[in-house]
Amino acid sequence: MKIFGSKLMLYVYPYWCHSPGLTNGEATCHSPRGGAYRSTLGTRCEMSCDRGYRLIGRRSIQCLANRRWSGTAYCRKMRCHVLPLIPHGRYTCTQGFVVDSRCDFTCAPGYRIEGEHSRTCLHGGSWSGVQPECSDTDPPKIKCPPSRLKVAEPGKLTAMVTWDPPAATDTADKSLEVILVGQQPGTDFKEGANIIRYKVYDQARNRAACKFIVRVEVRRCPELPPPLHGYLTCSSDGNNYGATCEYHCDGGHELKGVSSRVCQFSRNWGGNPAECVPMEIKSDVKTVSALLDQFYEKRRLLIMSAPNISDPDYQMQNVMIQKSDCGLDLRHVTVIELLGSPPRETGRIKERLLQPEVIEGLRQAFRISRYYFSMVLLDELGLDRERFITPVASDELFSYIDSFLLDEEERERLELRRDFCD
Repeated sequence: MKIFGSKLMLYVYPYWCHSPGLTNGEATCHSPRGGAYRSTLGTRCEMSCDRGYRLIGRRSIQCLANRRWSGTAYCRKMRCHVLPLIPHGRYTCTQGFVVDSRCDFTCAPGYRIEGEHSRTCLHGGSWSGVQPECSDTDPPKIKCPPSRLKVAEPGKLTAMVTWDPPAATDTADKSLEVILVGQQPGTDFKEGANIIRYKVYDQARNRAACKFIVRVEVRRCPELPPPLHGYLTCSSDGNNYGATCEYHCDGGHELKGVSSRVCQFSRNWGGNPAECVPMEIKSDVKTVSALLDQFYEKRRLLIMSAPNISDPDYQMQNVMIQKSDCGLDLRHVTVIELLGSPPRETGRIKERLLQPEVIEGLRQAFRISRYYFSMVLLDELGLDRERFITPVASDELFSYIDSFLLDEEERERLELRRDFCD
């Protein structure tokens, strides 16, 4: 009974442990005997600090049988670390570096705040935001070279242009980044206006810019008209200073005058216009070589032979030849007819009659028989390229010529004039 009474006294004695206190904080206690008791045996107290203070020690303590609390705690004032200085600026704080103190930043004249203008010491002991910077507000200065005009070089549509890069200055920075926007000096510039820009940035990324124009002039002659019954092939752009235009004549025509003209700096063509005149074929020559020399590297030949004018193969082929006369002319083909046998044998180029010696020479040179219909196709060098012993349709004949006798340039010109004979 005595032991039971002692235990009871432990719980009913109101001040078994000393009353807990927490400077700059609060102890919230709960006793087994009720809210009016703060330090009886078994009382548990929760410790918390005021704003701006951090709890050091036990967050929860209990009154023990030895009349002591199970732990200790106290509140320490919270501080933020000292803010570093910013280059070209300063700050002032309302309460130093304690919680809720605000530090306001300002910059020296000529600089501006980049970032937040103030920072506050937060309850956790860290500063709000990030450290601002003071940046240079004065942009650098740059001056571009004057605009310039350059005449394109002969035979070209470009001109090489050079200049000295501009220098830039700045009040705050000595090291500046100058950027070229456009072509480099010392390179070829195309015809027309070419805008050249320079940009410069200081270390604070302030920007300045300038520009100038490089204008390239291509001096041009008037468009040179092609000759009647002929065409032109021109170098470069066709009519620019230094361009050369060469005269060419269609089949059945030959050049009279200069073979080429050059566009001069004065914008005029050198020389006088050339003409394409009908090709003169001398049919009264005495030898086959004299006849063939007239066509060498100029015309192709189609030699058609038949026993007589009434030969059905000849008559059929002759009709097709007459209908395809324009297409043959576009392909530079001249038709020679050899008909009959001596003494009544005839040879002709259209209406022009050939000498008997020439007729015989053609038959011997190209082994052409008098006794059956045949055709021999010669190229521009007088070489035997193909033989036919039956009539050939125009499309088939043209296909062979286009595929095997024409060069690439001739095929391109033929394609451009495909509808000429329609």
